Amino acid sequence: MKLRLLVCAAPLLLAGCSTLSGMNWGAMNPVNWFSSSVEISENGVGDITASTAMDEKAITDGLGGDYRLRSGMKTANGNIERYYEALKGDTLAMVITGENGTVSRIEVLDPDVETTSGVKVGTAFSSLYSKAYGACQKGSGDDTSAVECNAPDSQHITYLFTGEWRGPEGLMPPDDALKSWKISKIVWRR
Repeated sequence: MKLRLLVCAAPLLLAGCSTLSGMNWGAMNPVNWFSSSVEISENGVGDITASTAMDEKAITDGLGGDYRLRSGMKTANGNIERYYEALKGDTLAMVITGENGTVSRIEVLDPDVETTSGVKVGTAFSSLYSKAYGACQKGSGDDTSAVECNAPDSQHITYLFTGEWRGPEGLMPPDDALKSWKISKIVWRR
């Protein structure tokens, strides 16, 4: 009788174990309920670094399973680039772009993800910089309406600031106008 029960229950137990192994157990920790475990550092975002493969599983694992991914392709500078969009619910939180099979750029739009120094989307220009000269330039590509500034003491992180300014197109706003601009995107590059 016990053997018959074991033979019948074994497949159910094994199926349940394989299903549960794909579960994100870190999300069960109450400490992670109200804060993001993903952080932007010189090395990358979360556990995604320059050596992370442009692979859905590797990126999902690197983000701790907190985001839903969708993939796509686009052309940039005449080359085809693969990218993944990380979604939090239905909101675009990150865009991960790859080159030569590994991650090369991560654009962070999620205001819950901070740099190691506590900077996040929504941080004001005036809290980081007193002037744009030497640290910032006009945005390019899809970000022509933004001002891109190198993060202090960083070789890999830049901040894109957006805000109101009614000056001539193609010129960068003066420091007085930039003071109220806020970070709309944090970019990590390999």
